[in-house]
Amino acid sequence: MNRTDRTDCVDRIVIEDCAIATVDAQDTEHASGHVVVAGNRIESVGPGPAPRGLDGVARRIDGTGHLVTPGLVNTHHHFYQWLTRGLAQDHNLFDWLVELYPTWARIDEPMVYAAARGSLAMMVRGGVTTAMDHHYVFPRGAGDLLGAEIRAARELGVRFTAARGSMDLGSSDGGLPPDFAVETTEDALSATEEAIDTHHDGSFDAMLRIAVAPCSPFSVTTDLMRESSELARRKGVRLHTHGSETVEEEKFCHERFGMGPTDYFADTGWLGEDVWMAHCVHMNDADIAAFARTGTGVAHCPSSNARLAAGIARVPDLLAAGVPVGLGVDGTASNESGELHTELRNALLINRLGDHREKALTARQALRLGTHGGARVLGRGDEIGSLEPGKLADLVLWKLDGIGHSTIADPVAALVLGPAAPVTLSLVNGEPVVEAGRLLTADEDAIARDARDEARRLARIAAEG
Repeated sequence: MNRTDRTDCVDRIVIEDCAIATVDAQDTEHASGHVVVAGNRIESVGPGPAPRGLDGVARRIDGTGHLVTPGLVNTHHHFYQWLTRGLAQDHNLFDWLVELYPTWARIDEPMVYAAARGSLAMMVRGGVTTAMDHHYVFPRGAGDLLGAEIRAARELGVRFTAARGSMDLGSSDGGLPPDFAVETTEDALSATEEAIDTHHDGSFDAMLRIAVAPCSPFSVTTDLMRESSELARRKGVRLHTHGSETVEEEKFCHERFGMGPTDYFADTGWLGEDVWMAHCVHMNDADIAAFARTGTGVAHCPSSNARLAAGIARVPDLLAAGVPVGLGVDGTASNESGELHTELRNALLINRLGDHREKALTARQALRLGTHGGARVLGRGDEIGSLEPGKLADLVLWKLDGIGHSTIADPVAALVLGPAAPVTLSLVNGEPVVEAGRLLTADEDAIARDARDEARRLARIAAEG
C-alpha cells in the first residue's frame, strides 16, 4: 500500500483560514491557508481555502487567528523523574545523580505508570505528538517498567519511541549509580532484545518503536556499549545515550578510557546515522566534525542544561556542520515544567548567550529543531515533522489571537518568543488528542492525583531505606 492509498474513502478533516508553517525543506509558509487530513495522512496543504467538492468531510475547522505547525517531537526524556521534581535544586549533574539515585532505585511498575502518564500528559497537552523516553533504572522485582510506559503512551494516543536503557557499572566498579540500581551486562542485553522482539514496529505509520539505550559512559561498561551497538544493528533499530553533557563526564572518560567522549563513542561503535546523543554540550571542533561526518544526531535540552549548570551546547555550530539536532524536555527532575514548547523559546534565548549572540538561532530555526529536526533525529524525517502531502497527520493548531500574542504580527515569532500558546487542536495519526487545551484521551485530574500519590509513596519508601 503506498502513502496515498489510505486517503481513499476515509473521513476528512479540513482546517482553513489559518497561518501555516510547513517546516518543509523550503520553509514554506502561508499567511492564510488550508490543511486537509484524510485518514492518518496529510492530503493537501496550501494557500487559500481547501479544494471544493471534497468527499467525506467529517469536520471543517475555522482556523482564523491560529497557526498550524507539525506536531512537536521530543527526542530525550526520563518519565520516571516526574515523581522527584523539585529535589536537588542546586546541584551539578554528578552531585544531582548521587543525590537522587537512591530514591530512583526504589521505583516500581505502578510508580512508572503514573509518572509516564504525568509526563506524557504534560507534553501532549502542549503540542507534542511524538514522545520519546530513555528508561534505564530497572530495580530487581519492580515489575514491567518499560511495559508501563508503553501502556501509558498507548492510552494517551501519542506516537512513542521507547529507548530501553541500562546500567551495569555500579559504584563499587567505579561507576556513579549505587550497585543495587544496576543490572548485569547479560541481563541488560537480554531484556533489551526481548523489548525489541516484543514491541518494535518498523512500519511507516508505527505508533511504537524501540531503541537500544545504555545510559552513559559513567554508568555503563565498555562491553555493554559495544554489545549494545552490535545488537541494535543486528535488529535494525536506533541507538541512544547521553554524551558530552558535562566537564565532569569528559574528565571521567579521559581518566577511565584515556580519551574524550566522542573518541570513546567512535571506539565502541557509537557514531552513525542510526545514533543520537542527549546534550552534547562540551564538544570541540573535531567532535562536531565527527558527528557531521557520521550523521550522528543530537538531542538538545536547553532547560535541563541550564538547571544543572552543564553549559551552553554549540547548536549553531552543530547545525552549520550538518549535524541532525532536535529538542528534548529531559527528565522532569531537571526540567520541572515538563513541556517541550517552552524549549523552542529557551533554545533560541540560551544559544544567543553563546559566542554567536543574536545570530545564533532564529525563531524558525527553533521551530525546526522542535519538529522536523526531532523527526530526523528519531529516524522519522520521511514520516513526520513537516506538513507535506503523504506524511502522517501529526499536527497542532495553536491559538494566537488572545492577549498574550495579540500584537505579534509574525505567527512563528508569536509561537516561539511569546507566552505558551494554547492548543486548540492536536492530531496524532489523524486522531484528535487535545481540544481547547484539554486532553481528550485521559482525565488530567486523575493523572495528577495518581502521580501525587505515587510520588508520596516513593518518598516514603526511600526514607525508610
